Amino acid sequence: MKRSKIKLMEVCGTHTMAIARFGIKKLLPEDVELISGPGCPVCVTSETDIDRAIEICRMNDVIMTTFGDMMRVPGASGSLSEMKAKGHDVRVLYSPLDALSIAKKNPKKKVVFMGVGFETTSPTIAATVLRAKEEKIRNFFVLANFKLVFPALRAISESKKLNIDGFICPGHVSVITGSAPYERIATRYKKPCVIMGFEAADIIKGIKSLIKQIKSHESKAEIEYKRAVNRKGNKTAQDILGTVFKVEDTEWRGLGVIPKSGLKFKDKFQHFDAEKEFRIKIAKHKKIRGCICGEVLQGLKAPRDCKMLGTACTPSKPIGPCMVSSEGSCAAYYKYER
Repeated sequence: MKRSKIKLMEVCGTHTMAIARFGIKKLLPEDVELISGPGCPVCVTSETDIDRAIEICRMNDVIMTTFGDMMRVPGASGSLSEMKAKGHDVRVLYSPLDALSIAKKNPKKKVVFMGVGFETTSPTIAATVLRAKEEKIRNFFVLANFKLVFPALRAISESKKLNIDGFICPGHVSVITGSAPYERIATRYKKPCVIMGFEAADIIKGIKSLIKQIKSHESKAEIEYKRAVNRKGNKTAQDILGTVFKVEDTEWRGLGVIPKSGLKFKDKFQHFDAEKEFRIKIAKHKKIRGCICGEVLQGLKAPRDCKMLGTACTPSKPIGPCMVSSEGSCAAYYKYER
């Protein structure tokens, strides 16, 4: 039976926000549907990981540092912003290197950097760890919550709940990874992949390429964002990442545990691992009642399906991570589409 709509998933949260800001959905043919995916690193950080950071904050002589968009992400026991309001030492940084400076100035404190992100962010934090090792900084630790894009794409492609016809692929991740890994997704699962930039013209041109492939029954990995992406990616960043981290199974909010989709410290760098240093045990959490962020991240539901959006859940008083993050689907819908 002929499918009524062509379903394209924007993997990256930056694309989700750009598509909403530029009003691109209004320009598309009626038979093309855009679905948000799990490409917002803040949104897919699990409640368990947030709770672990909160428990570390409670300890004496700890300075918790992270990027600003992690501060208000809710776990089962609150958020880092709430911990800061209670008097715990939680600091927002623009670079993980700033955490090293804090560690040098506070030798009697344990300075923890809560690291989240995909292949774009994780190499910079790996490089920071290498700097810490070179400078023999012993009171610096990283709470590693890094995710890999391609295992998530495989999980989505294999899902029986969601039939995606093609992927709008992230430009900045692809600068690091190159386009070669998408070729395996396109070939194995017959899902066309187009790497796009973040301007309106980039996205429209990329969607056009995807539709052309789908209607021609083709399945290739194409680079629309050629001014920044090549097939092989950034080998220097890849090597730095491979030096410090190894691939392990990890939990994604909404998607559960995806095999070999996360990064953890290699043995010779484990003295920088906050999880090993503090050995926090987190009780099983309950799902936030009424929040559908998990389904939104899987592409099973859209923000407009949430009964709390714009009422109980707003940017000033968010309930779920998709409203907190500047790349979250609910934040984009609230700001530009509702």
